[in-house]
Amino acid sequence: MDNAAPNPSAAAAAAAAAGNGVQASGAGGERPEDASKQNLAQVTSSIQKTLGLLHQLNLTVSSFNSASQLPLLQRLNALVAELDTMQKLAEGCNIKVPMEVVNLIDDGKNPDEFTRDVLNSCIAKNQITKGKTDAFKSLRKHLLEELEQAFPEDVEQYREIRASSAAVSGNRIVAI
Repeated sequence: MDNAAPNPSAAAAAAAAAGNGVQASGAGGERPEDASKQNLAQVTSSIQKTLGLLHQLNLTVSSFNSASQLPLLQRLNALVAELDTMQKLAEGCNIKVPMEVVNLIDDGKNPDEFTRDVLNSCIAKNQITKGKTDAFKSLRKHLLEELEQAFPEDVEQYREIRASSAAVSGNRIVAI
């Protein structure tokens, strides 16, 4: 597991960032979201590689004898090199993880629970807001009906003013 060979796309991206004219892709550079996705993919790959190295290290340590000292040292060095690579790649990722998710993971719980709870909370708040909006629409309709019975000319003038101002401002005309 030799990590001496640099990643060509990372080297091209670093060279482009240094300003020497080398671009990370052949078509005039990458979009920022593409570079971010690529960087995240590289970090994910590095995490997978680190997990594999840890598994190999566990197997080596569990069956350790004097003959396996050199493979143990090689695997330790490979792990340290991969952790260093992962840390360097992770510096380019701008991912913010809510503390609630970190606390759930520390408690041994599934972080998908947090996502589900946040989504359910948003749905509940959306339903409350929709209920309020519907209540105001109903109140407006009821008030217009009552006003139309008491002041029919004024309500007709109000509707004309609303229609003309909506047409001028480009908003859609709401049936009054």
